[in-house]
Amino acid sequence: MSLADAGGVDLRTLIRARLAGSRPQPAERISMPGYGDLPRMMRRLRIRRLVPAAVLVPIVDRPGGLSLLLTRRADDLKHHPGQISFPGGRLEDRDEGPTGAALRETQEEVGLHQDHVEVVGYLDNYLTITGYAVTPVVGFVRPGFELTLDTTEVAEAFEVPLSYVLDRERVFRRQRRFLGIRLPYFEIPYGEYNIWGATAGMLISLRQRLFEEENP
Repeated sequence: MSLADAGGVDLRTLIRARLAGSRPQPAERISMPGYGDLPRMMRRLRIRRLVPAAVLVPIVDRPGGLSLLLTRRADDLKHHPGQISFPGGRLEDRDEGPTGAALRETQEEVGLHQDHVEVVGYLDNYLTITGYAVTPVVGFVRPGFELTLDTTEVAEAFEVPLSYVLDRERVFRRQRRFLGIRLPYFEIPYGEYNIWGATAGMLISLRQRLFEEENP
């Protein structure tokens, strides 16, 4: 079933049903859309140690429909400057697993308090080229929040309709050469923004989970 085929299916209900009972997976359990032999790719990228990390996939429950809260990273960051991303970061000893890390980082980066977030499930870990095994923590966000951005990390925050990023027609598959390796990746253009790389990959993982699609 695709978004077009879903018809009158309520996305809120579908998200809860498909993610019910999901649990965070160990860092070495990775599943990425569009990739083939992950161990071989990791060897070629010289990734010897996976760093556990987590992001919040914040789905804002607006009266007019669900939207996705995204950030644009600050332009002077060492890793992934200027890219569109979910709030998140590496796990720290004080965190209670990926959920704790995702909620903590979200509050630090954009000022969204966990009282506004209802965690509903988890997606498969996603591997970044910098060696992070990222657990996407999916949560519904209750409206009425005010954001306070940490401008050392986040240049801006914005929302995009969830139905837009889940639409297969909006997704484009690309390839990029990195360290002599041709890597596939996905892009989801949205106005002046280009959602690509790990963020787009996690959104495709969400779509696959919701509509029970095969790995592209």
